[in-house]
Formats: sequence, structure tokens, C-alpha cells
Amino acid sequence: MNVALDLVGVALIVVATLLIGAYGLRISRTTSDFFVASRTVSPVWNASAISGEYLSAGTFLGLSGLVLLDGARGFWFPIGYAAGYLLVLVFVATPLRRSGAYTIPDFVEARLESLAARRVTSAAVLVIGWLYIVPQLHGAGITLVVVAGLPEWVGAVTVAVLVAAAVAAGGMRAITFVQAFQYWLKLTALLVPVILIAFALSGGPHDFDPALVFPAEAGPSGFDAYATGSLLLALLMGTMGLPHVLVRFYTSPTGAAARRTTVLVIAMVSVFYAVSSGMGLLGRIVAPDLAEPGVADTVALVVPSRVFPGIFGELLTALIVAGAFAAFLATSTGLVVSLAGVISQDVFSGSVRSFRLSAVLCSLVPLAVALLTAPAGLVSSVGMVFIVAASTLSPIVLLGVWWRRLTARGAVAGMVTGGVSCGLAALIHGAIDGVGVAAPLLAQPAAWTIPLATATAVIVSLLDRRGAPLRTDRFLSRLHTPDRA
Repeated sequence: MNVALDLVGVALIVVATLLIGAYGLRISRTTSDFFVASRTVSPVWNASAISGEYLSAGTFLGLSGLVLLDGARGFWFPIGYAAGYLLVLVFVATPLRRSGAYTIPDFVEARLESLAARRVTSAAVLVIGWLYIVPQLHGAGITLVVVAGLPEWVGAVTVAVLVAAAVAAGGMRAITFVQAFQYWLKLTALLVPVILIAFALSGGPHDFDPALVFPAEAGPSGFDAYATGSLLLALLMGTMGLPHVLVRFYTSPTGAAARRTTVLVIAMVSVFYAVSSGMGLLGRIVAPDLAEPGVADTVALVVPSRVFPGIFGELLTALIVAGAFAAFLATSTGLVVSLAGVISQDVFSGSVRSFRLSAVLCSLVPLAVALLTAPAGLVSSVGMVFIVAASTLSPIVLLGVWWRRLTARGAVAGMVTGGVSCGLAALIHGAIDGVGVAAPLLAQPAAWTIPLATATAVIVSLLDRRGAPLRTDRFLSRLHTPDRA
């Protein structure tokens, strides 16, 4: 493996990110530019940026590794990831844009007229965001270990520093350009090698047994109904609770533009998932020896050189390495932008200067966690984030948009219940190591944590004698009134 080529690929991504960010900085002047890009992002640019930040390390490297490990079972993740945007499209994209908020805590406070609800929402946003950034930093570390033999901390520190600098410099407007570019780079970085490898295998001596690629036990008859259903529920609902996804809709000019953006996102991410999953299937043919936990995530980095020995395979590997770093940077920048907006408004003055300080702080916390923890499977780590988001923020956002009787006490109770139940499930499952009748319920808790959090929010709201705010009907009317032409 040519280390120099791989490092050149990483360096080019770093330079491109800095140059595009510098261009965005030239036109980022106002507070609105930093928080929501002055709500002027077109559907195509916005969809590219959303897709760029949504397609994380868990997708770029982890999804192909999951398909390598589990075969057809691995396809449930991309199905859930893409289908989650259908719920966003139908239920929340347009109303959130019409709310006029900058962040999710802004929306909750405006809807419920409660500072306490805002603070709990802000805490949930920070936890979800930081949990999501850590796998990106681990993925960067894994990539440099595999391709260059560098210590794992080098990749994590590199991404964290770049993200902090890019977000602090130009805010949402600058990051929009960066993430849009990175989506198309990531797609190219996987699509070109997948097509070339597929052609090489179809016309070469690489005979393979279809039963190896699509084993019967990994088909529908081998699925665990509860685990699969709970996972899909978490992925479907979790998208509505991801702060870096929802904040993007505030950058659209109108509610109708937010809706068009979501349709484009569904198409863009679906294409990418097909390509990433395809790399995992190719890995089952040429690299079945990598089908081990902790190693499978490297399959996309290894397959090209096995099919094309020599300089051509090394060039394809360098392209994938560049795309992988684009994935780490895009998702991390999107998360840091959304978190910096929350901290800037809730802790500091809400100014451009406080936004920049918040961006640095929001990068340092997950970096510290990443340096102190060992990387787990990238897809499973990201999957846990979806479970937390689906059990805390998603029910409150959905109820806040569509149910007028939601109260601040109900929202707080729902978020706390969802967060605590997810945390307890993870701790107990880790302690008993999957032993016992309740193990499946603890390994995939979304099927009961989401209904529990939702029911708690509804029951507490109904029992709350203070009731919903007096201006609820006026606020909901604004959310659901069609945009003027």
C-alpha cells in the first residue's frame, strides 16, 4: 500500500476544505449567516449539504463493513436511514422552517414558552451531537492506522482541529459550501472503485459462490423480528431528532423549499447507500477474511488493492481514503455547527464571537472522549445515537408540531424518560453481556423506549393543570399555513 498517495489524498481534502471554507467566510458577515446562512440556501445546495453531513463514518466505512459481516441483514441500516427522511418530509420539514427558529431549543421554547424545556432540549442536543461526533473521530483514527500506520490519535486530532477552525471561521454559510462539495466527492470516491471492481470481477478469474454473498441464513428467514423491527423504528424516528439534520431546514428560504430539499435528500442518500452496500458485497467476494468485528470497517480501504495490485489499486485506495476523510469532516462540521448555535445562545450572548468560541468547545469535548475510549463498530455506534435521538427529541418535535395539548412539563418528562431509559438499557446490557431473557430488549431498546417517552409526554401533558400556552393555536397556525407564492 502506497502511504504517500493516501496521505496526499488526505492533504488534498484538507486543502479543499480550507479553501472552500475561506470562500464562504468572505460572504459570512451577519449573525444570521453564521446560524442559518440567512435562510437563503437553495434546495439543490441544501440537499447536497444535508446529504454530505448525514453520510458519516458509519455509512462510508461502517456500512460496507456491516454488509461484509452480516450480508443481507446489513441492508436494514440504509433502508432505515433513507426512509427516515420520508417521515421528516411528511411531518416536520416544512413546519420547522415556518417556525422561524434558529435551533431546536429555539423551537421548543417558542412552542412551549418555557425556559426549563429549552434547557432540557439543549442538554439532549449536546448529548446526541457529541455521541455522534465521537465515531467520526474514531473513524478518522482507524483510517490513518490502516493506510499509514500512524497512531490512532493523529486522525482524531486532525479532524477535530479542522472542524473547529472551519466552523469558527465561517459558520453555517461557509459550511454549506464545504458539505455540498464533500457529498459529491464521497459519492465519486466510492462509486468509481465499485464500478471498476465490479467490472473486473465479472470479467476475470474471480469465481465466487452466490451463497457466500447472499447466504440463506442472512436472508429474511434468518431475521430476528424484534431486533429488526426495533432497529428500523430507531432509524426511522431517529432522523427527526438529529440536531444537525433539523437545523438545516431553517436555512431554506421557505417551507416549500424545505420540502423540495427533503425529496432531493432522499434520492441522494439512497444512491450513496446503494454504492456503499455494494462495496460490502464485493468485499464478501475478495476479502472474506476481514469479516471480523473491529476489522470489517476497513474493507473499503483494502478491496481495491486486492483486485488491482500495483499503482492503479493504490490510486483507487487513495481516492477512498480522501472520501473517508470527507465523510468524517462533513458530519463533524454539521454537528459542531448545530451544537455551537445551541451553546452560543443558551450559555453565551448569541453573537458571532460567542458562536466561534462555542465551535471550539464543541470540538474539544468529543475529541477528549474519542482519545479516552476505544473505537467500537462504526455502524453500531451511530445506531445508538439514533436510538437516543428517537427516544428524546423526536417525540417532542413531532408532538410539538402536531399536538396542541403538549405542555412544557410533558415535554421535559418525555425527554428525561427517553434519555434515562436509553442510558439504563445500555448500561445493563453491557453489565450482563447480553445474557438473559431481557437481553434483546436491552440490545435494541427503541421498540419500548420511544413509546415510553411518547406516552410519558402525553400523560403528563394531559395531567398538567396549567395546560398548553395561550398562544399555542396562533403558533401552530403559523406552522401549518401554506407559504405565500
